[in-house]
Amino acid sequence: MSYAALDSTFLVAGQLTAEDLQALPAQGIKVLLCLRPDDEEGEYAASDALRAEAEALGLEFVSAPIRGLDINEAALAALADLEGRFGAGDAPEVLAYCRSGRRVAVAWAHLKRGQGLSVDAILAQAQGAGHDLTPVAEALAALAPKGAAPAVSERTPEAFDVVIVGGGSAGLGTAASLMKRRNNLSIAVVEPSEAHHYQPGLTLVGTGHFDPKKITRREADLIPDGVTWVRGAAATFKPESNEVHLEDGRVLSYRALVVAPGLTLDWDGIDGAREALGKNGVCCNYSPEHAPYTWNQIQNLRSGRALFTQPAMPIKCAGAPQKALYLACDRWRKAGVLKDINVQFHNAGGVLFGVAHFVPTLEGYMKRYGADLRFSSTLTAIDGQAKVAQFKNVQGDGSVEMQEVSFDFLHFVPPQKSPAFIAESPLADEAGWLAVDPETLAHPKYGNVFGAGDVVGTSNAKTMAAARKHAPTVAENLLAALDGRSLPMAYDGYGACPLTVEAGRVVLAEFGYGGKLLPTFPIEPAVPRLSQWILKRHLMPYIYWDLMLKGHELFAQPERRIA
Repeated sequence: MSYAALDSTFLVAGQLTAEDLQALPAQGIKVLLCLRPDDEEGEYAASDALRAEAEALGLEFVSAPIRGLDINEAALAALADLEGRFGAGDAPEVLAYCRSGRRVAVAWAHLKRGQGLSVDAILAQAQGAGHDLTPVAEALAALAPKGAAPAVSERTPEAFDVVIVGGGSAGLGTAASLMKRRNNLSIAVVEPSEAHHYQPGLTLVGTGHFDPKKITRREADLIPDGVTWVRGAAATFKPESNEVHLEDGRVLSYRALVVAPGLTLDWDGIDGAREALGKNGVCCNYSPEHAPYTWNQIQNLRSGRALFTQPAMPIKCAGAPQKALYLACDRWRKAGVLKDINVQFHNAGGVLFGVAHFVPTLEGYMKRYGADLRFSSTLTAIDGQAKVAQFKNVQGDGSVEMQEVSFDFLHFVPPQKSPAFIAESPLADEAGWLAVDPETLAHPKYGNVFGAGDVVGTSNAKTMAAARKHAPTVAENLLAALDGRSLPMAYDGYGACPLTVEAGRVVLAEFGYGGKLLPTFPIEPAVPRLSQWILKRHLMPYIYWDLMLKGHELFAQPERRIA
């Protein structure tokens, strides 16, 4: 952990872990101030966990969360109170943190400006602590001493033809498809992450079939030529004025907007999950950091109870939770130990797979591996040290039973939801997902706003294959909207789930809206095949990195709407 002094009261830091807190008392820190909300995307220690650790160390813990750069009165009051109580010492005694430390610096800057400190002095002190606040200098200058923070929107926006929020599969794929069609567009991709992960490969990493070093590439290397990478996180949307406001105070204006930030893995939706992950046999292939640990635990398990879980829909790649089971059991079967392992699959839903055509094949593999199928069973808590999982089981009559199950190995999948900045925006539907027409992927109210990838509130499966289809469809329809034409292309709900039922065999489930089968190849799709394993294991990474993210649309060409 590294942190720097903003002044004689406050130190600023990015996200902390419980381990980071151990050294703070010896360094004279007396208060930990949290400015980060608990429902932001990403993996991080929740405030309750850090509060418990801080108080156990004798530290005071104060929480005053800030969303984006909405420097609210509660946060300013917390800063002012702490300055009044701890500002007389020889060294800073308050450590304030958020995701990167930037919100801390901006909130501190508003406090100091309200106290009459000059903008130049504020910028210099913040720069000395490693935070460049020049993007909010105009807003600070407009803030009179002891006044309220002005809206960040007073800053002159940076203008683009197209702004794409999200630099993952859907965002980069859409940017590449747009540039392929009209390379004179000014396009900005808003993405805070430096690393880009090939998520379909994580199940294979977690079962020893894929090199974890080949999962991740630098985001900078994937931005299409001619596209501007705006390194930051979106905070709010102002669709009436065609603006996106970023957490660091910048404002981007657009002629057309593509919203593609993916979804949020809700690690805190299961009590104790964040703290348990990566230790004591608790695994999750949805985490790039922890997928290799799954493989480590599969290799080490020789007997005992192995639990696999699936949360309520929607989740990204609905088949991934059971794919982890199939490949783990296949490894244990080949090692001759499966007979000594009690395998359970706890599914919050009522069916094994949402498209009935594939269920008999999958049920056959569950029987082959001796897995105990438990439907309407939702994981609610994990005690990693005790190696006990708690489930909420809904009975046939609707009654609820809470059950504790001990384990030697647990592969869990966290519940998933729309990012908070989407759910709380004017672009959201009633469920918090991005509202779009399911066919055109255009927003029903704002005709120059489109959605792509996992964030869209449609009934299609949330898969990389869906994002491959979204990208060219959105590109064609967005260009038509810019030109004042009717939207020409239709998305049919296509998604694909390569179900790795054993090493060397894959059931390639391809389907659209309503569960309609949409096979690419003229063969029975429910039959496990070596050819589909080769496609999944060897060809799909190439299709992803070298075709999709570069605007090549093999098997993904958009389809014209029926007049």
